[in-house]
Amino acid sequence: MKTLYGSTFGAGTGGLPPAGVSAEPDYFPVTVKFRGKAWNNVGFRLKGNSTLNAAWRAGIYKLPFRLNFDKFAAQFPEITDQHFYGFNGLSFSPGAKDNSLIREKITADIFRNAGVPAPQTAFYKVFIDFGDGLKYCGVYCAVEFPEDNMIKAQFGQESGNIYKPESKLVNFIMTEFDKKNNETLADFSDVSNFIKALNSPLRSTDTAAWRKGIETCFDMDHFLKYLAVNNSIVNWDTYGLMAHNYYLYNHGTRKLTWIPWDNNEALTKSPGITGTTGGGGPGGMTGLSLRMNEVGTAWPLINFVANDGVYFNRYKTHMRDFKNTYFKQANMDNLIEKYHTMITPFVVGAAGEQPKYTHLSSQNAFVAEKANLKSHISNRLALLNQFVP
Repeated sequence: MKTLYGSTFGAGTGGLPPAGVSAEPDYFPVTVKFRGKAWNNVGFRLKGNSTLNAAWRAGIYKLPFRLNFDKFAAQFPEITDQHFYGFNGLSFSPGAKDNSLIREKITADIFRNAGVPAPQTAFYKVFIDFGDGLKYCGVYCAVEFPEDNMIKAQFGQESGNIYKPESKLVNFIMTEFDKKNNETLADFSDVSNFIKALNSPLRSTDTAAWRKGIETCFDMDHFLKYLAVNNSIVNWDTYGLMAHNYYLYNHGTRKLTWIPWDNNEALTKSPGITGTTGGGGPGGMTGLSLRMNEVGTAWPLINFVANDGVYFNRYKTHMRDFKNTYFKQANMDNLIEKYHTMITPFVVGAAGEQPKYTHLSSQNAFVAEKANLKSHISNRLALLNQFVP
């Protein structure tokens, strides 16, 4: 556990956009302190959409935020190239809608251990001065941005385009692809070519040529591995139900590669082997079924996989490998115990998270959620043993 202190950031002056408006809050310069060292004029802004608005309106000050350590370098040249132990920026997740407070971290670990690159994460105790002294805002999970260090560290290169899309991948709309690097180069041909190949009419006339066309610009096998892991553990707040919470990186040899993002609502619910047809998902915010038969053409990357025998069999193979090699009850129980034990002293008790500075329904709910997570794993394994014995 690490402890982070922040100075007054002017939340009251920045405010939030009205309900239904997705404009991002402004950055403010703050001082960040950690282990006796100070970083001055760090860019601080609130982040998120529904979670942020819900917390703000409920008067909860454990708000999601992000730090950009070099944001104000133009105004303050003395901080040029300022980093936090090598990181230019970090995202801080407050554990909203997660009584365990560990889903974000566990899910990222699961992805990486299964061979799917995902951001590194760490727990922090966060104190913020809102204007009348430091307030303990509880345990946060800090998440690195893929465009910062992750791409170089986990892919071995970083020259290709990095995107954070908000797209269902039906049509190429440039504004739906937030470019995180190479901003001065207006070249979106990698993603536009991928979407064109994905939605090519060859899918109905020559499936072998269709698959070849996709794989010239997209690492489909990697996506199938990601999809197998994601559906095994269950994560509804991403592509297939929501057109967000993923990155695409154009690797030099692997081409566009899928990166998971924002996993605080993973490891919840347990959709079955077969979904209910006619909707975007099996009953709303419950994730996709293992067969994914309920996913319509509004989500072509998943719909086409589910209806292509070659890709669907590869998907099942990755899922079986995941179940047999890493996704075991003992492995998951050990991971849950490790992180639950790590943060418990800073969550429960008189010195733990307090009303107005927590998203927990109660401290007892935090204690009970450990067993709920273990039960979730058990339920998923039972389904996987039926689907991919």
